[in-house]
Amino acid sequence: MSQAQPLPSAAYPQCQVEGVAVGFMSVCSRVNMQLLHECFDLGPFHGLCIPHPDDVLQPPEELSIKGSQDAELGTSNLSSLKIVEEPREPVSPGALEGIQDIENLSQRSTMGDTNGSVSCLSLASVSLSEQTSDFRPIYKGASAAFCIQLFCIEEKYEARSLDFMNFVFSLFPEKNFCTISVPHLTPEFALIQNFVKIVPFNNCTLEQDLYVFHRAGLLKSINIRLATSLDTPGVENLVSTLMLNKSILEDLKQYSKARRHHDGTPMKAFVAEVAEQIVGIAVIRDEMDVEYIRSHYNIEDFIYFSHHQREEHGHLYHFALNPVFRHYTKFFLKEILRLGYKSCLYYPVYPQIREGKFQSSYAHSLTSALHYLVPVRPRRQIVYPLEKLGINAPSKAVSKDPLNYALNHTNRKLTLEPKITVNAKIVVVGASSVGISFLETLVFCSHLKFSNLTLISTHGLPGKNLLGTEQRKFLASDHCFHDKDYALMSLCSWVNVVVGRMTAIDRAAKHVVLSKKEIVPYDHLILCTGQQYQVPCPTGADISQHVTNREIPNSRKQRYTDKVPCNHFTLNDEEDCCKALSWIRDNSIIAEGNVIVYGNTIDTYTTVETLLNIGVRGSYIHLVRPPPTSTVTCINNYSVESAVEDALSTAGVTIYRDALLAQWNDGQYPDPIHSACFTAPTKPFRLTCAMFFSFCEKNVDYETFKALNDACLVYDGRLVIDTKFHTNDIAIRAAGSLTKFSNKYYSNEWTHSSFSSKEIGFQLAAAMLSLFDPTLEPVTEPPADLDQLIPMYKGAKIQGGILPGSYHYLHIAKPAIPIPLEVQMAQSNFGLEIVTGNAKDGTYFRIHINQYKMVETITCLSKEPFPASNYICLFGQHEQLLNNLCARYEDKLIPDLYSYFTEPWCMALFHDRFIDLRKELRRILTSKEEEDLPSIEQLAWQIEAEEINLNEKPRKYLKRVFQETIYKSLVEKSILDYLHYNHYHLPMYARPGTI
Repeated sequence: MSQAQPLPSAAYPQCQVEGVAVGFMSVCSRVNMQLLHECFDLGPFHGLCIPHPDDVLQPPEELSIKGSQDAELGTSNLSSLKIVEEPREPVSPGALEGIQDIENLSQRSTMGDTNGSVSCLSLASVSLSEQTSDFRPIYKGASAAFCIQLFCIEEKYEARSLDFMNFVFSLFPEKNFCTISVPHLTPEFALIQNFVKIVPFNNCTLEQDLYVFHRAGLLKSINIRLATSLDTPGVENLVSTLMLNKSILEDLKQYSKARRHHDGTPMKAFVAEVAEQIVGIAVIRDEMDVEYIRSHYNIEDFIYFSHHQREEHGHLYHFALNPVFRHYTKFFLKEILRLGYKSCLYYPVYPQIREGKFQSSYAHSLTSALHYLVPVRPRRQIVYPLEKLGINAPSKAVSKDPLNYALNHTNRKLTLEPKITVNAKIVVVGASSVGISFLETLVFCSHLKFSNLTLISTHGLPGKNLLGTEQRKFLASDHCFHDKDYALMSLCSWVNVVVGRMTAIDRAAKHVVLSKKEIVPYDHLILCTGQQYQVPCPTGADISQHVTNREIPNSRKQRYTDKVPCNHFTLNDEEDCCKALSWIRDNSIIAEGNVIVYGNTIDTYTTVETLLNIGVRGSYIHLVRPPPTSTVTCINNYSVESAVEDALSTAGVTIYRDALLAQWNDGQYPDPIHSACFTAPTKPFRLTCAMFFSFCEKNVDYETFKALNDACLVYDGRLVIDTKFHTNDIAIRAAGSLTKFSNKYYSNEWTHSSFSSKEIGFQLAAAMLSLFDPTLEPVTEPPADLDQLIPMYKGAKIQGGILPGSYHYLHIAKPAIPIPLEVQMAQSNFGLEIVTGNAKDGTYFRIHINQYKMVETITCLSKEPFPASNYICLFGQHEQLLNNLCARYEDKLIPDLYSYFTEPWCMALFHDRFIDLRKELRRILTSKEEEDLPSIEQLAWQIEAEEINLNEKPRKYLKRVFQETIYKSLVEKSILDYLHYNHYHLPMYARPGTI
């Protein structure tokens, strides 16, 4: 078709090979620009319109500065696209016309600059709740876009899909943008991997994703080179709209001046150039903390350290690329590695101290390349007794504890490995430990890129460290995640966060409705809201009538529906605790005023201790316990409970038992609470009140229940699920304490509450990954009879905190139906109890060894802080691994378990890779290493089956065979290799050649 003739609104190019059509494309110049502007953030591409003098690109001045900054941050994160290798085909003359618009486009676009503390991914960058400004640019110019309506090509020719673009742009010489929309569940195909995926606005309900390609993207002459001082004006123009442009320009100036940073670290700057115009800038430095990275992150999941020289490790500090050329991001990274003589690049994401504030001293301006890096899991660290180890302690480079950060990485090999993009909208409701564990598992799948992960939570992501570094917290901990763990994960880099409360689920339309009537669409909905402390409902009994508990009808099922008093607090997360602490300090509660703590859970103890610690006098604190609902107490250990009760008495705290809340303010208006009346088994009582904490039994929040019930999800006291986490809607899964197993399993005693929340979240993610990960083997359906069994998870249930008396408390136990400790110990198969110290002295350490000689329970109560993470590693270990713990205890060689587990021999037990050593040793003992002899495992089975006649004890026989065969040398070699490879963590162990 001649370009001199009028162009039709639609065209149908074909791709032919030897005269045979192998591909087809339908393109159209008519694009619904109004719909695109309403649904997608097209700011980086000037709304896909031709610039016009009347365009309104900035919000009115009366809008707050913060709002405009948040909007800039939101649009700055539109930075991830699939990359192609640098192509070599010729460019059509029409493509050269687009280069004239690059400079203007780059000036109007934000290209991914943000502070390193909140680097957000482009495809998952804009927190729906963070779009604080409703301003939308108004574009008066004509449309500069055409669209692809239909595209198909034979699979063996799909690598040539981009060949269409030269021709179709020639059909529309006045258009600079090509758009294509595809259903978001459609896997990314070769053509759109060259397009930019556009971030939708939070009110977008379209079931399609929008991709954009600029005419200038056809240019094949992109050149990556070292920067020179002559590039400064071009870089200034490129980064003029970026939030950290001054930092980039200062580093570029420093590179031009000295080739080194101010601290002496060698640095390099690179520019990307197209048609003699700067379109990209990157700054790297030599990575100086290689030992720290190796010891604190699982970087060896991606590289062999011995294959990389120290100077080959680089630190990516700045990266900015014009949106038009973002499909060259991976090529840019490859060239940085090649020209910088690096084999690895690292990029840290530092945490926020407070929401909305940046740590500018650690600011990195990279976001546009983050999707092409892989997040690296942090490693669990040993808590070393440094004074006891002395010169045998690890180096300071390993043991130092700088500001925590999430690490991202790429290397030569990874730049050649494409990620599989998963565009499915996965929405998680609830920032519980289960939900966080689920998201963590998906995020750290390095070969998958989840572009539509969303978390709906009342207070957003946890881990904001609102209470500071104070050890004492109002709430006990389950030791699943700490503030440090959130910093090391940086989920805000990969997950959209919607701050709000779920009020409804529209299963037909597949979206969640929030409290402010916003909607969040989903393809897969994950419900992990858990249970929360609820406002107790007073029984209404008039204590002037001297009623007792026996005369009060059961009111536990009643829900409080009146106004919640301003001085009533139910603490469920750190945000609630922070508000309570502020109330205490703002209302002079420390100096005067009674505080009532109502409940039977361990959180009542930790809250009382926190109140005492911040200065509230014990005589002002009243601990009121309602009648217990179970024979098992929250601590379930008489020695510990007795010590805590004595500490409460010493502090002057008054304890009331078996008391039911009857009235607030003698039945008058309860806001604020001035007094509280309680009934008891004998005489009722009345307490004045300045602050009321409620820790009654947890339950499902009413709004959550109503949303589930109105959506016709099966609910029977809890949300009903099957063994694969499914509700009665195949698109909705649920996990955690919100749920219960279906009655068809006949296991109502067992729920997810019986297991580790972190493990539940991991198993939920594993079940979901089978839908998205093509590298996983197909899941085989279990036999019908096994499908009727609930899964039993093995991870430890943990609770801990600081109890009254400043006792540091930790309890680790296997998942089990709660049974009083005395009943457990009375069973014939109980095993052995090892106890050192005394609870009241704060030296109590108890280990329960089961009948199989495995550590099953650990309880610690100490006046001094102890390394809880070390002790958690002891769970499930055989007592012989603990240096023959039982024999030594019986011989009275262990007077103090705290001291015992700080001895150098046990450091390997706390190492994060010790489990790998155990697996390797088991593999050796189960494999047949000599043809004429069975494996050690086979010998053990033969002895058990009495297939071998022995003249000696079985243990002695197995030990002799082990020592006389190759197995002994193989085991020794494996252990020595383990100690050698992990010497930086375990220098306290002697190795061959040490002496």
